Amino acid sequence: MTNRKIEYWVIPPEADAEFTAQMEAVLEVYAQPYDPSRPVLCMDEQPVQLQRETRIPRPATLQHGKRVDYEYERAGTACIFMVTEPLAGWRNAPVRPQRTKVDRAIEVARVLEERYTDGQVVPLVCDNLNTHTKGAFYEAFEPERARQLVRRLEFCYTPKQGS
Repeated sequence: MTNRKIEYWVIPPEADAEFTAQMEAVLEVYAQPYDPSRPVLCMDEQPVQLQRETRIPRPATLQHGKRVDYEYERAGTACIFMVTEPLAGWRNAPVRPQRTKVDRAIEVARVLEERYTDGQVVPLVCDNLNTHTKGAFYEAFEPERARQLVRRLEFCYTPKQGS
């Protein structure tokens, strides 16, 4: 039996000018030199299934690693929001019970208000998911606060099929 490794790549659509234009915009953001007064943030989220052990795992010994039974009990779901500032080597991965527009807006606001307190404009690279909109801030916050947050963000969307 042959064991083959799978490699995942962005395979762009043939001759798609919109894809190319958006990808070049993202690459230009990534190519900027590090500037702490203009940090580049990347954000994505991942829904996860929470699992509970049905049998007590056996601890590792000198002869073998920790043994965990393959059977599990489903214990709900959650969403991990990954926020990174790659050129600064910073990341944060808050967990929320769900993934909605409001949840995402709250996490972006938290990062802006806790980490970037000087009010600088922050380029935010994200994919084209329907929760990644300026309107999400207006659903989550009062209009004045929503506007203040949105004015501090430069949205840079990855092309569809290219996130």
